[in-house]
Amino acid sequence: MIEEGFLVYYPEDHTYGLSTLLSEIGTSELKTARLARLAQPLLERMVATSSVPVVAHLAVMAGADVTYVSKVQGFRAPTTVSSVGVRLPAHLTATGRAFLAGMPPSQVTALYPHDADLVQRSGRGPRTRSELDGILNRCLRDGWATEVDEITAEYSSVGAASYDANAFPIAALGLTYRAISVSDTAQSDLGRAVKAAADALTSRLVSR
Repeated sequence: MIEEGFLVYYPEDHTYGLSTLLSEIGTSELKTARLARLAQPLLERMVATSSVPVVAHLAVMAGADVTYVSKVQGFRAPTTVSSVGVRLPAHLTATGRAFLAGMPPSQVTALYPHDADLVQRSGRGPRTRSELDGILNRCLRDGWATEVDEITAEYSSVGAASYDANAFPIAALGLTYRAISVSDTAQSDLGRAVKAAADALTSRLVSR
C-alpha cells in the first residue's frame, strides 16, 4: 500500500498513516494535519541547526495565496506575520514562489491573468508577469525561492516546495530571518537547507 501511495510512514513515531496524496480520503483539514505532522520534525531540525535565528514554517496554497499551517520559532528568532492561519499573496512570499515555480505555466497564468493581479504589500515585488516569470525561473535554477523586504521590512525568507507522487507541489517549507544578519553565502546555505528539508518531506509523502 505504501508503493501505491495509500500509506505514509512517520519515522519519529514508528507508525503508518493514510497518505495525504489521496484527495478522496478525508477532509482538507485532515490532510493538512497530516502534512503538518510529517513536516514538524523537519521544521524543528532546520531551526535547531541554523547558524542564525530563524522561524520555520509550512505553507499550503489557497487560491493565489499561501496559508501557513505550522510554525517553529527558534531562540531569538524574529517575530513574523507567518502565524498559523495567516494568508499572504503567493507571488510575494518565498513559499508561494516555490509553489508557483513547480506549477505548470498555464496554472500560473490562471492565477495571474493580468499584471494588475500582482498585488503589492510594501511597494516591492513583481509588477508584471514577465518579472514574476524571472523570479520563478531563478527558483527553478536554484532549487529554492527567496524574498527580501516584500512582506516585512528588513526581513527575508527562503522557501522550497514538496511534491506529491504526480510531481505537483503540495506544500512548501520556509525559513524567515532578519536580512541584516545574513550574508549572501549564509542565505545560500539556508536555501540549501530548506531545499533538503522540502525534499525530505517529498520522500515522506511518496514513501520512497
